[in-house]
Amino acid sequence: MVIFPSEPARPQGRVRAADTIARVDAADPTEPLVGAVVLTQGRRPAELDAALSSLLAQQGVRLDVVVVGNGWAPRGLPAGVSRTVALPENLGIPAGRNAGVDAVKGDLLLFLDDDAALLDNGFLREVARRFDADPRLGMVQPRVDVAGGGEPPRRWTPRARVGDRTRSSDVLSVWEGVVVVRREAFEVAGGWPDPFFYAHEGIELAWRVWDGGWRVRYLGDLPVQHPLTSPARHADHLRLDARNRVWLARRNLPWPAAAGYLALRGGLQVARLVRTPAALRIWCRGWLEGWRTPPGPRRPLRYRTLARMALATGPASVRSPGAR
Repeated sequence: MVIFPSEPARPQGRVRAADTIARVDAADPTEPLVGAVVLTQGRRPAELDAALSSLLAQQGVRLDVVVVGNGWAPRGLPAGVSRTVALPENLGIPAGRNAGVDAVKGDLLLFLDDDAALLDNGFLREVARRFDADPRLGMVQPRVDVAGGGEPPRRWTPRARVGDRTRSSDVLSVWEGVVVVRREAFEVAGGWPDPFFYAHEGIELAWRVWDGGWRVRYLGDLPVQHPLTSPARHADHLRLDARNRVWLARRNLPWPAAAGYLALRGGLQVARLVRTPAALRIWCRGWLEGWRTPPGPRRPLRYRTLARMALATGPASVRSPGAR
């Protein structure tokens, strides 16, 4: 991993370079400092430009921005990007995000994928206000709308009964494309689970934030946007979905809870895939891989944490969303 200061910038999107430099240099030191980690493989330059423009347009906060190139050396970035991290190979989504954390300062951490965008210039100011008002708030996920319009998939709203998407609630997992987390909660949780590579990392991080004594909340009144996508765009999505589901339980749940969780989740997925034997075979290979390979350190949630989670979200909310 190589960390570089940002190279000379070019004007970008809605944010002119000179305007951005002036705003950052003149930032009010009393405004909250947000460390922003933007993850990219450099394959979507237009989307990355839009993501960074939406980030650098934020008002009422100070920003420390790092762009992490997952198997790519970031270049041609706009003013306001503090530095870049170049990973020599694609380490996966969780490890890529983790690689940017030590490169930024701030009591709040924003994780922004390169194909997501913030819709309101006051988004981070309002999120910071809510963290300040609630010391036990550990992590938030905003509402995700489809770029260009359309009906978003259920998995973008991390609760069993989606209902009114504009309604906020405590949740047990997050859609990972845009999240803000208190740095202290992130560190106590141990960060994103590096071994997962892709899929279900937002479930583990949410569980561990809860176990640290904080709450995780879905903010239905604060929108961001993301293009409509399918997990099937990732070649290994079924295998990783199954493997990481087993790893999730092995790493995080007391054994009685793990048995029940895997029986429920495994049964539901088999029922979904039973009519597509080829897909079911791939998923089953991933399930077996989850048992045969080491998942990393085990740190089971406390039973009182499981009780807090159930009381805060209701039994139906134990459902966790699928991959992005």
